[in-house]
Amino acid sequence: MKETKNATQKKSAPKKSVGRPKEFDREQALGKALQVFWEKGYVLTSMSELCKAMRINAPSLYATFGNKKQLFLEALNFYEEKYWTAPCQKFLNEKDIKKAVETFFAAAIEILYSQKNPCGCMTVLAAVSIPFDEAEIHARVQELRLQTQEMFLSRFKQAVLRGQLAKETDCEALAVAMNTLLEGVSVQAKSGIPAASIQNIPQIAGQMLIF
Repeated sequence: MKETKNATQKKSAPKKSVGRPKEFDREQALGKALQVFWEKGYVLTSMSELCKAMRINAPSLYATFGNKKQLFLEALNFYEEKYWTAPCQKFLNEKDIKKAVETFFAAAIEILYSQKNPCGCMTVLAAVSIPFDEAEIHARVQELRLQTQEMFLSRFKQAVLRGQLAKETDCEALAVAMNTLLEGVSVQAKSGIPAASIQNIPQIAGQMLIF
């Protein structure tokens, strides 16, 4: 049976677009999620709050980032990369060990007390607030904390080889002490201790190199 002209035209006419989902900048959306997690913590942050902050609906969030846990882990990695990569690299590249330590802690205080972001280190805060049954998150948080400690250890061993630190320096103990001081500053910032009260921390950290 032959088709009429009208039927042919109707069949071949292009379908109207039903509309595509509005595209969004993944990094920008991740940054918004980071701010929510950083301010409220993993447990108290709801999916609805994340969707609102990221300006995407729940199906898009799950399709793009997975579940809440995976989004948090990605936001945590994003946080470390955005805020700590540069200070850590500068610390490792600075030839003078005392200047390296003092400059690093000065930069850390600036990050932890920034008026543009929630106070405290997101990684450190996660270490003390994430439920124990969230094993995957705890493992990643612990890994990041140990990476910072290893950074201190590597730099101190290098300083010993260069003669900037005494040969008998206990580099491992010093690295643990520095990391503990850094995490302590984070807790102080989160608990509302004024920045003015810890303004001498960089110099104190530098003095810890001789013990």
